[in-house]
Amino acid sequence: MSPMPPPRPARSAAVVAALFSLDPAGLGGIWVRAPFGPARDGFVEHVRALLPAGAAMRRVPAGIDDGRLLGGIDLAASLAAGRRVMAAGLLAEAAGGVLVLPMAERLDRALCARLAQAQEGRFGAIALDEGIGPEEHLSPALADRMAFALDAADLLARRPTARMRGLGAARRRLARMRMDDGVAEALCHVAAQLGIFSLRPVILAMRAARAAAALAGRRSAGEEDAMLAAQLVLAHRATRLPAAEEDTDAEPESTPPPPACGDEAAPSETEGEQAADRVLDAARSALPPELLAALLLGQGRRGTAGGRAAAPAAATAAHGRPLGARPGRPGREHGLALVETLRAAAPMQALRRRERPDHPGRVIVLGGDFRVRRHQAPVRSVAIFAVDASGSSALNRLAEAKGAVQLLLADCYVRRDQVALLAFRNRGAELLLPPTAALARARRSLAALPGGGATPLASGIDAARDMALGARRRGNRPLLVLLTDGGANIGRDRQPGRAAAAADARAAASACAADGIPALLIDTAPRPNAFAAELAGAMRARYLPLPFADARALSRAIRTEQGA
Repeated sequence: MSPMPPPRPARSAAVVAALFSLDPAGLGGIWVRAPFGPARDGFVEHVRALLPAGAAMRRVPAGIDDGRLLGGIDLAASLAAGRRVMAAGLLAEAAGGVLVLPMAERLDRALCARLAQAQEGRFGAIALDEGIGPEEHLSPALADRMAFALDAADLLARRPTARMRGLGAARRRLARMRMDDGVAEALCHVAAQLGIFSLRPVILAMRAARAAAALAGRRSAGEEDAMLAAQLVLAHRATRLPAAEEDTDAEPESTPPPPACGDEAAPSETEGEQAADRVLDAARSALPPELLAALLLGQGRRGTAGGRAAAPAAATAAHGRPLGARPGRPGREHGLALVETLRAAAPMQALRRRERPDHPGRVIVLGGDFRVRRHQAPVRSVAIFAVDASGSSALNRLAEAKGAVQLLLADCYVRRDQVALLAFRNRGAELLLPPTAALARARRSLAALPGGGATPLASGIDAARDMALGARRRGNRPLLVLLTDGGANIGRDRQPGRAAAAADARAAASACAADGIPALLIDTAPRPNAFAAELAGAMRARYLPLPFADARALSRAIRTEQGA
């Protein structure tokens, strides 16, 4: 009997919805990367219709607080009853059902951490990702917990499914579902071949295989179900192409002798390996085109653990100014230099044809002929704005910083530079804009900045220093831009006191100087502040008193400091 061919890639939104509705808590969720529109809303309603009766579907509003999310005291009910009345949170309401996460790419990191911690086996999630750039994507912690990923093309290609009528029986079968021996091994083999080294995707693939078997009316999950699970759960997580057979000059191994009579171990092992290879072929056939193109270029996955979005990688040898070719094996960091490889193999063709007269190819290329491209990765500048957002004049300083960031970002597309923004006030520092060159994202992040309160100057400098060191580790060139009037009054221990706060600020500034971080201190006080100038000296920073600075003046000063 000939081997069963792998099925056609099954990226149908209808199939995903049916599988997810059987086991939403076990399958984790669906990452839907698509813009707002009727196709996306229709898919969410389709999933709602497939859920069992009584299963809740709750939408997480933007800016939800911990009390509404996790539960707590119901103040209105407690006042009316004269006793403490507890209210269930949104997570408790969604137990056994589904949470819908609008604008998932913009969720606060703390909220993503709480959702990821609470999600395990309690509820499913549909993450609606509207990110338009490579830097906008779902939190890796949430993406890793979601079995499926769909994009706009998948939603538009959806067809009505006839499996809705049998979902009740499928749920009953799922509770008693078994898994054939070798299915788990085959899925682990596929994950390893695709470069997926987290156990969670394999577990999700196993649950998807069980759900697929239940939908098909089977009592145990087999090879066909493993193929579907590999296509839907593992393919879009690939970080590398499956390893091909090594093309070396080694002599082919002789055919092993047939097993002795009664020896069943060898045939069963061979059959298991063939099944794993068929599951791998199914996963390979479902690789998304954009991911396949990136893997063929040797770039690998640059995105998050479980999604299709690609975040900018650190400096890699696959990008930058070409430095020529050298001997080596093509891989994730080095692409194949085809012309140089053929040029290295050409002088030996006559000799190799005499040695291998039965070789089917016109050109015999051995392992030592391969040449790979080398590149010098570009070095980008990262301007890190640390803005003192305290006091009565905070709104003016924040407006100046916002305008300067907007002007600098206009040049980012040409110069490949990035801009980051953090504000410090009250008891600590807050990251408002991670390093980015995306103008649209910056405009959204800078729409409303907080202002007022005390001045934790040392905390602001420490936060900016940590970000600068992180940028340097990624191969970028940081520039710390500190906007302050020098009025430090909160120390590193978050306690008030001007003397201790000033000493902590000097220590933080000295740490920046010790690390060799280029810096620019812009004094925004009404008159030049002596302590701000002293702080600039401790940082070895250029001191620029600009009591009436506007956005263009700040932008010009920063460009000068960057050497533009």
